[in-house]
Amino acid sequence: MAAGRKLRNPFRGVSDIISEMNRMSDLMGGIDSGGSNIEQRPRGFADAWSPTTDIFAQGSDLVIRTELAGVAADDVEVTLSHGTLTIFGDRRVGAEQDNDFYVRERYSGQFRRDITLPPGVEDDDIDAQLREGVLQVTVRNASDAGGPAKIEVRK
Repeated sequence: MAAGRKLRNPFRGVSDIISEMNRMSDLMGGIDSGGSNIEQRPRGFADAWSPTTDIFAQGSDLVIRTELAGVAADDVEVTLSHGTLTIFGDRRVGAEQDNDFYVRERYSGQFRRDITLPPGVEDDDIDAQLREGVLQVTVRNASDAGGPAKIEVRK
C-alpha cells in the first residue's frame, strides 16, 4: 500500500443489523423485572444467537474470523449465495443441561451470520477452517474491493 493512501473499508455500512439487534436483545432478555432468570425458549432464525465476528484484510485476501467455541466442525455450514456468505450452525447442549445453573452466559442452539461479499466472489475463492473454536473463512483476492457506492438523491 502506498504511503498516505487511505484504505477503504468495503464493509462500511454493511453491518448485520439483525445480528446486532439480537445481541442487544440477548443482553436485555433472560431476566424478569424481579431479577430472576426466565426459562429460555428455543431460538429461531429471527432471534438466533450471533457469534462474534472479525472481518479484516490480510494482503489481498479478506479474512472472516468467527468465535465458535464448543461447536463441532460437523455442526457448521458455510455457504455462498448471490454474493452473501452465510455461516450457519448449532452449538449443542451437553449433559450439563439438566444442572441447576447459577450463571449461564454461553448460548446454545442455532446461529447464523450473513455477510455481504464484494462482487465477483466465486465459491472456489473461499476456504473455511475451524481450529480451536475459531472458524476462519478466507476469501482470496477480495480485500481490495471498493466500498459501497454512494447514490445521489435528487431533489
